[in-house]
Amino acid sequence: MAGEPELRNPPTPLEPEPIARRVRERGSATATKPHHHADMVRWLHPGQVFRTGLDALVSTVFGTRADLRLIEAVVRPQEPYFDYSSESAPNGEFWLDYVSDIGDGWDSTYTVARLLALPELNLPVRGGTATHATKRGRVLVFGGDQVYPGASREVYEERMVQPYEAAMRRSHPPNQPDLFVIPGNHDWYDGLSAFMRLFCAQRWVAGRRTRQSRSYFALKLPQSWWLIGTDVQLNSDIDVPQVEYFRNVAQQMGPEDRVILCNAEPAWIMAASTRRKGSYLENNLEYLQEKVLGRRISVFLAGDLHHYRRHEDAAGRQKITAGGGGAFLHPTHAPAAPTLRDGYKLQKSFPDEKTSRKLARKNLLLIRYSPGFGVITGTLYLLMALAAYAEVGSLGVSQLPEVLTAVANNMVNRPWTLALGLVTIGGLISLADAAFGKWRALVGAVHGLSHILAAFLVSWGGTYLTVSKLGICPVLTADGSHCADGWMHLAGKFLLSCTFTFMGGFLVGPFLVGLYLWLSVNVFGAHSNEAFGSLALPDYKNFLRLRIDADGRLTVFPVGIERVARHWKPTGAGPGSPAFDPDDPKATDPMLIEPPLRL
Repeated sequence: MAGEPELRNPPTPLEPEPIARRVRERGSATATKPHHHADMVRWLHPGQVFRTGLDALVSTVFGTRADLRLIEAVVRPQEPYFDYSSESAPNGEFWLDYVSDIGDGWDSTYTVARLLALPELNLPVRGGTATHATKRGRVLVFGGDQVYPGASREVYEERMVQPYEAAMRRSHPPNQPDLFVIPGNHDWYDGLSAFMRLFCAQRWVAGRRTRQSRSYFALKLPQSWWLIGTDVQLNSDIDVPQVEYFRNVAQQMGPEDRVILCNAEPAWIMAASTRRKGSYLENNLEYLQEKVLGRRISVFLAGDLHHYRRHEDAAGRQKITAGGGGAFLHPTHAPAAPTLRDGYKLQKSFPDEKTSRKLARKNLLLIRYSPGFGVITGTLYLLMALAAYAEVGSLGVSQLPEVLTAVANNMVNRPWTLALGLVTIGGLISLADAAFGKWRALVGAVHGLSHILAAFLVSWGGTYLTVSKLGICPVLTADGSHCADGWMHLAGKFLLSCTFTFMGGFLVGPFLVGLYLWLSVNVFGAHSNEAFGSLALPDYKNFLRLRIDADGRLTVFPVGIERVARHWKPTGAGPGSPAFDPDDPKATDPMLIEPPLRL
């Protein structure tokens, strides 16, 4: 059916496809659906702000009223585990790939998808010259949040399926990889229906076979390694059928078996940055580790935070956050987590904290990265100006006391003016990050007052420019309600004053919000999500390539890309190869973020 991924892996054509046809079809999920390069999600665009709030509300209500995991446990039987234990290469190696937080803008998503599709990558360590040869994984694991801003059949198609099928639409025996996927909170925004249709129905997606029928799974890997993928449904508690599934898996493990545990969110970082009692997700991790898997876990993997951060304990166990599959960059300096509660210590960040702090300064030019946000602040400033309107267009800076008196009188005589101001302050208090702790109300109030003051100055300046500088309606009638030069001057004064006020709010409002976000994330370690989501930076992507050797050692290759390409050229290659190559001299080649980790 047009608009859905193909249900099977298409056979290799007997005759080569015409190049024009291959290029035309290359970036689409099906041959009939046109190719589209999606931009990064602009989280502060007015329409997106509304949709995000609605998605969060609906998903929260759904998560508290229904649990699809309980239904799928009944109607979707699944193998006890998927066995890859005997699938090592002739040299004894087994490769698998891990990527998380992927379906955002085309450039960032396709950059990672293209690298994952290539049969081999020779990667230098960042800052070094020696290269390490890596191979495409027999298994690819998507670690959560496969699509942004929210889940639907159309958004999956546009932001995830199309880039990945442009990178590899078909694969051919014997090198046909499998795909396993765990859901993140964005996948749950439609109740997991699109996720289940795409990933839990044994379809072929981007040349890879999906095998799972539930939103969680277990893989038995060579040399006594296992990979466990969990589903904690919108930071909820782990459901009983899932616990029982993993208990049965644990019974198949030997005492010396080791586990790679994949979760959608890095509970360890959130726990390290707050004094609150453990969250559902943190308790789920502890329960799986202590009660179900018997402390066999050697590697914890998670996405959700869109960067690379690795923590290690004294025994060499790893907790790796690798959410760099395509979504906007998150800071690595906030929330701060130099040492985790269980003693794990920070070993590496990408980008490093110095670069992360420098990138946060881009918020001072917020209007450049989120121009639509100016519409919100411009409208707010205009509403506040109209609510407290006073005839102060002929009063300059030297007459500030008179201006303040006129505005104050209007506020007293119009109670809804005061109500609008209180709503503005109260709204920004409620939106202040909980990371401010006991200072949250004060910080939110100061932020709100700064916008009220800015709206006053902007509206006064707009009215003064209209009346005193442009000479529109400088003289009023005796009753002060009409213009001595006629109604056209009165209408012109109103329209121009409103226009100048809106334009001022369009520019000043985003600057104040950007200043607030910059200070919040760099000084207080707060608003890390908002401060970088507002910028929608596509760079500093990452994914993990893992190798199990014949001697049972696991090697982790953390792959990073500092700057993704913004321009692409068609390759004219067949459906088993990437359709586009970078055509951007500023793009950087992939490299290893740090030397390979051998466990």
